[in-house]
Amino acid sequence: MQLLRKSNERGYADHGWLKSFHSFSFAGYHDPRFMGWGNLRVINEDWVAAGKGFGKHGHRNMEIITYVLEGVLAHEDSMGNIEGIPPGDVQRMSAGTGVTHSEFNHAPDATTHLLQIWLEPSAAEIAPSYEQKTIPTAEKEGQLRLIASPTAAHNSVMMTADAKLYAGLFSGAQTADLKLNPQRKAYVHLVRGTLMVNEQILQAGDALLIADEDHLHLSQGQAAEVLVFDLAP
Repeated sequence: MQLLRKSNERGYADHGWLKSFHSFSFAGYHDPRFMGWGNLRVINEDWVAAGKGFGKHGHRNMEIITYVLEGVLAHEDSMGNIEGIPPGDVQRMSAGTGVTHSEFNHAPDATTHLLQIWLEPSAAEIAPSYEQKTIPTAEKEGQLRLIASPTAAHNSVMMTADAKLYAGLFSGAQTADLKLNPQRKAYVHLVRGTLMVNEQILQAGDALLIADEDHLHLSQGQAAEVLVFDLAP
C-alpha cells in the first residue's frame, strides 16, 4: 500500500512570526485520517521569523528530532544544553520524564526554516538526554545516510524509538534502494526538489505513506532532499 499525500493537503498555521505546515494532526489542526503513521507522530515544517522563536515550554515521553534547512536555530534546555543548530546537523532530544526548552532564531534579518519531528519512544519515563551531530553533505549525496537510529549505527544520533531515519540528496542519474520489512511501515518526506519514489513523482512537501511493501527505490531526482523513515507498525 502506498498513499501519496500532497504538500498542499497538509494543515497550515500562520502566527505571523511562525508559519507552519503540519503533516499530522497538531495543535489547532485535526484530521482523523492523519493522526500519525506507525510511531511517527509529528512532522512540522516551520519558518521562524528573524528575532523570533518558541519560548520556554515542556515535553514529556517523546523523541524529538530537529532538522534545519536554512538559517540557524538556537536551542536552550533545562538539561543545560545551549546550542546552535545549523543546516547539516541533526539534533535529538529525548524528553523522557520531562524537559523544558526554548528555540529561537536570533538572526536580525533571516528566516530559519526547519523540520521538527516527533516519534513515540519505545520506553517511557527515561532520563532526558540530548545529542547533536553534523552529517557531511557528501555522505548524503546519491545515497540514503542513516542519521537517527536506536543503536547509533553509522554514527547516527541514538534515539529511544523503534525507528530509523535516513537523509539523502539526489539529482540526475543518482538512485538508491532500501529494503523494507513489509510488517513495518515506512514514510518518505520530500524536503525539496522533485523525486520519483516507487514510480510516484513527489514534489517538495509531498509525502508517501507506505505499508506492506518490501522495497523502496528512489530515482530521477532534481535538486531533491529527502527523509525516509523505517517505522514500527
